[in-house]
Amino acid sequence: MMSYLRPTLAMTACALALGALSSPAQANDLRASLEDDMPDLMELYRDLHANPELSFEEHETAAKLAKRMRALGFEVTEGVGQTGVVSVMKNGDGPVVMLRADMDGLPVIEQTGLPYASTVTATPASGVTTGVMHACGHDTHMAGFIGAAQLLAERKDEWSGTLVMILQPAEELGLGAIAMIEDGLYSRFPKPEYVLAFHDAAAPAPAGTIGYTPGYALANVDSVDIHVKGIGGHGAYPHTTVDPIVLGSAIVMKLQTVVSRSSSPLDPAVITVGSFHAGAKHNIISDEAKLQLTVRSYSDESRQLLLDGIRRVARGEAVTAGLPEELMPVVTVEEPYTPSTFNDPDFTEARAAAFRSRFGEQRVFEAPAVMGGEDFSQFRRADPDNVKSMIFWISGTPAEMLTALKEEGKPLPSLHSPFWAPDAEAVVRTGAEALASAALDLMPANGG
Repeated sequence: MMSYLRPTLAMTACALALGALSSPAQANDLRASLEDDMPDLMELYRDLHANPELSFEEHETAAKLAKRMRALGFEVTEGVGQTGVVSVMKNGDGPVVMLRADMDGLPVIEQTGLPYASTVTATPASGVTTGVMHACGHDTHMAGFIGAAQLLAERKDEWSGTLVMILQPAEELGLGAIAMIEDGLYSRFPKPEYVLAFHDAAAPAPAGTIGYTPGYALANVDSVDIHVKGIGGHGAYPHTTVDPIVLGSAIVMKLQTVVSRSSSPLDPAVITVGSFHAGAKHNIISDEAKLQLTVRSYSDESRQLLLDGIRRVARGEAVTAGLPEELMPVVTVEEPYTPSTFNDPDFTEARAAAFRSRFGEQRVFEAPAVMGGEDFSQFRRADPDNVKSMIFWISGTPAEMLTALKEEGKPLPSLHSPFWAPDAEAVVRTGAEALASAALDLMPANGG
């Protein structure tokens, strides 16, 4: 996932004031069972952390987790969407509930200093051999997922319906969810009425704190390339050229007005130029420049406005520079893109209320939407009239990091950082209980 929970200052102050996490008012049988499972789940977490695999290369990860799911009594199908795993447990009449965890690591050289730190190397599509690390916490997601599966398999007399649990590849590429859907996730297997997932967060809040966002939670993510053409020549005689660097620079500056003047100030939008490559020598004016953009929005309408604006600006600046039609810039929008994640508001508020009842008021709070992206969005988008979904955050920030933030102003490492080492035990424990309890609420033993 590209970016996560960033509470407002007011929320941050509230979270830091919590100190120790609150406990539920009544004894919790689910939590007691989970406590017995935690040593094994943490051993699994450490194994997953030490042995990450890149997107669509999660072969060993998928195999070891599929084996565990079979042992729990699930009907397991591997190789869905290349390396995805679908596990189904039918348990009488009732709704179909799907729980999801993502599996892929990142091309990051780990620098956490953990005794079980990854030393794995791999060569991604870039062709550059690199270290591989679970720098986004997907190892905590998988361990919590297995914990929830164990709790639910042990309690078949407490729920009725069909449980579908999926292990998704390639979330970091934004391609794994759509790969599973295109490989028949909703036709070969029971189609869910409800879909749930959690993600760890590098948030200024105690580890184990749950954040949720009704409505839009994460953004559309578009990657856009602009090939700016020009007429090259000698740097001493610029009047004989049309300089693509000057033209590209004008495009970069003008693009900012698409957000500031074309988009409503009440509709969040981002256009960032992350790369600008042109030229090879001091005294040569190149005949091309290449720009790479990331574009963020929430609604389909806002997305289209931004993409149309980028095309309009690129062409307009080229016309102003005097380029002929055959040298107009080429704007390419990468497909497939990552659609925005929408948490169904009523469904999300109901789940949040249940979490408050279970975990205590202080451990659950409403978080603002962010402009990062997550392909979890695809599961609802495939059938928005019949599938309700919610992704929620679980803070993984260790107590010592919170203390350093509060007392020294030392910033937290972000997700995707080589230094991100979450309080995995808090994330796994909270994630397993939250997923399992949500499934039990949605699939009561009487069939609902």
